[in-house]
Amino acid sequence: MQKNDLFRMIVEDMSEEGEGIGHVDGHTLFVKDAVIGDEIEGKVIKEKKTYAYGRLMQVVSPSKDRVTPPCPVAAPCGGCQLQAMNYKAQLAFKEKKVRAHLERLGHFTDLPMEPILGMEGEPFRYRNKAQYPLGRDRDGKLIAGFYAGRTHQVISCGDCLLGPAINQKILDSVLSFMENCRIEPYEETTGKGLVRHILIREGFATGEIMVCLVINGRKLPFAEKLVEALLAIPGMASISLNVNRKNTNVILGDEIINLYGPGYITDRIGDVSYQISPLSFYQVNPAQTVHLYGKALEFAGLTGTETVWDLYCGIGTISLFLARQAGKVYGVEIIPAAIENAKANAALNGCANTEFFVGKAEDVLPEHFRQTGERADVIVVDPPRKGCDKVLLDTMLAMQPSRIVYVSCDSATLARDLRILCDGGYEIERVQPVDMFPMTVHCESCVRLVRMK
Repeated sequence: MQKNDLFRMIVEDMSEEGEGIGHVDGHTLFVKDAVIGDEIEGKVIKEKKTYAYGRLMQVVSPSKDRVTPPCPVAAPCGGCQLQAMNYKAQLAFKEKKVRAHLERLGHFTDLPMEPILGMEGEPFRYRNKAQYPLGRDRDGKLIAGFYAGRTHQVISCGDCLLGPAINQKILDSVLSFMENCRIEPYEETTGKGLVRHILIREGFATGEIMVCLVINGRKLPFAEKLVEALLAIPGMASISLNVNRKNTNVILGDEIINLYGPGYITDRIGDVSYQISPLSFYQVNPAQTVHLYGKALEFAGLTGTETVWDLYCGIGTISLFLARQAGKVYGVEIIPAAIENAKANAALNGCANTEFFVGKAEDVLPEHFRQTGERADVIVVDPPRKGCDKVLLDTMLAMQPSRIVYVSCDSATLARDLRILCDGGYEIERVQPVDMFPMTVHCESCVRLVRMK
């Protein structure tokens, strides 16, 4: 197949990134926005030896699972890969994806996988955090929104249907301030301009709102006018600046300059309260976080006497769930500000049986074990997408905890790490997928491993 060739095909499967997969004349085609069961017409936009990428031109016969995306920019925006698929089919796709990774990459069979936990009700307006890049459209108008898929072209989208409706009012207020005060958005190509992103967080349980402007500098002109405008919005509790002067794709820098409020907002998951700063890692879907952390606590099987290590603990979100039913909980996180939040959150919730360490999990845990020889009864890990470092996995095996609870946001690296742990003497007892990110291809999993006797 060659570029610009037209084709017709039936979508037989979907890739891990949510692209429809079909076959034409022995070639495999990947087509964005196509749904399993669709018969489509498309055009080749990129060709390889045995496969090609196509652009959806027309749905000739729609799949039984196809729905009309409610978001007007669902196609060009890179955020929602599955919005054209009904939610039941999305859940089936994600459960299949997790199982396939564990079987194909981890070489596991007869997996004790439980049905995926999806959202109850409409799977929209669930995100408590959004990061909006800024730019100008073709007419020179200042806009905020999201990057188009695999590009850094900003698509204007103030009212993302995954976040709260109040975000539109906040963005309008910030953009109006910037226009009136002639403050320019950052341009990646030139490195000029001031405001890079607008970070918005909301505590769904408390109604408290945080706004943080990521800036290419250390000062925002007329900052007092921005504060005055934002304080007119009900619930506004924290306004700050984040300094990021690096030529990088990383959104946040390390320095926070507080403009209004205590520098954090407060939220609750179940009956546990958390203080959240701009740099804090905090799950974006509080409704599903209750289920995910509830499973982690259930899989830990605590009786009140256990020593537990919570690795990649963030601001102590899982640690404080565990501390209610454990003897002692140690938390490890690389970001110093997050550990300060974790300590404050432990005090806020009266959890005196916790201790937190700043550093890489693969450094802190081995050093602690080497110096003390203290073993863990339970280890909980919730690593980033790249999974756990090999040194950390080896230390976990050396400590021989009775149970390991692995919370994962990437089932491919999960499969790799589970294989190492199981080859080292553990077996998988339960696997629970949890849909934390409806309309996207991402899926969380919680796995309980037990040490074989």
